[in-house]
Amino acid sequence: MALEPKKIDWNKCAWTTLRDKVRYLSFQGSDAVTVTLDEVTPGHVPGSHRHDYEQLIFILQGECDFYVDGVPHHLTAGCLMAIPPNVEHCMVAKGEIPVIDVDIFMPKRISDRPESRVAEDPSKAVRFGNLFTPSS
Repeated sequence: MALEPKKIDWNKCAWTTLRDKVRYLSFQGSDAVTVTLDEVTPGHVPGSHRHDYEQLIFILQGECDFYVDGVPHHLTAGCLMAIPPNVEHCMVAKGEIPVIDVDIFMPKRISDRPESRVAEDPSKAVRFGNLFTPSS
């Protein structure tokens, strides 16, 4: 018997607020991948973080500076970027409208694994803001 595909209708889901001006919807349809739809409003407090899984970000709306290892990369609607595992990164939304993006995490994002826990670097707190804690 073939495995049944898993599906979700984000139109019927409630947004989860991560912190002020940052919210997301999440889908963990397999053991291999997590997909999130994120809304980040300009003026938010950025959250510098790192994790042991690869992240692909696809900007659907808005513009941002996406910092990877302290280097800013300006992204606008239609841009994609792959972030390797264990590299510090964060987004700073720019402009007048919220950034809407899709993040794909491989393997599945599991925040309670010791190797997936995030450690804030106080020396970067001023530049990047508060700690981002991944959802499970």
